[in-house]
Amino acid sequence: MTKEQIEVAKKYIEYHTTKFNYSRPNVSFVEGYIEDLIGAGLQSSYFDIIVSNCVVNLSPDKEAVLKQAHQVLKEGGELYFSDVYTDTYLKEEVRKNKVLWGECISGALHWKQLHELAEKVGFSKPYLVSTSPIGIDKPEFLEVLGEAKFCSATYRLFKLPTTKYAGTCVKYDGSIEGHEDGLVFDHKLTLPKEKMTCVSGDIVTALAASRFNGTLTIKELKEVCCSSFSELEDPFVLLSERAARGEKIEAACCGPAKTGCC
Repeated sequence: MTKEQIEVAKKYIEYHTTKFNYSRPNVSFVEGYIEDLIGAGLQSSYFDIIVSNCVVNLSPDKEAVLKQAHQVLKEGGELYFSDVYTDTYLKEEVRKNKVLWGECISGALHWKQLHELAEKVGFSKPYLVSTSPIGIDKPEFLEVLGEAKFCSATYRLFKLPTTKYAGTCVKYDGSIEGHEDGLVFDHKLTLPKEKMTCVSGDIVTALAASRFNGTLTIKELKEVCCSSFSELEDPFVLLSERAARGEKIEAACCGPAKTGCC
C-alpha cells in the first residue's frame, strides 16, 4: 500500500464515521511492514484479532510475520487469515520466479509449514475453517510448477494463555449478531445455541481467553471427554472429501472460472 492510498483512505474516515452513526472514528490507517508491526506503531498485547486476506504469501519472511502478529495480539487474541498454500515443497527456481511471486503462487507455503511456524512462534495449532482450489492453466506457469497443486485456505490461530483446560463442555448463548443459531469454530466444529457441546482442551483454552468468552458457559469435567491431540489437517484432503460428497466448490479466484486463476 502506498502513501497516496493511505491518504485517500484517511480522507474518508469522517464520512464513514457519520454514515454509520459512530460518535467517533473506529478505524485508523498506518504505514508499515507486516514483518514489523511494532515498528509501525502497533501496541504489544493489545489486539483481539488480526484479519488478513492473501497477503502473507507475498512476504519473504513468514516467520517474522507470525512473530509480530503474536506479539501485538492480547492473550486469547486470534490471527484469522486466508492465504495460498501448496501440496509441494517448491523448488528454489520456482521461489525466485518474480512473475509467479506476484501472482501469489511462488511465495506459497507448503501447508505443513504453517503448522511448523505456528508451533515455533507459540500459537495454537492452525484450525482449518475453509478451503478452495486455485486453478492454474497458463502453459508457461505449468511448465515451471509441474504437478504442484495450490489452494486458498482460511485458518485461525490463537495466542494461548499459560493456564490450559482439559476436556470440557461448552454452551454458546447465541448472542452474536449474525450467529444466533450457532458459532462456527472451524470446518468440523459448530457450537449450537444453548446446547452443551464437548470440546477438546485446546479449543476451550483458546475460546475461554478469546473475545468469545462472554458468550460461553464452560463446564469442566472430572474425566476428559475429548482428546487434546489434534492431527494436522491437509486442506487438499478436505477439498477431495468435499468433491466426493458432491459439494459445489467455488474456485478461489477473481477471474472467470473457465480460464482458471493464473
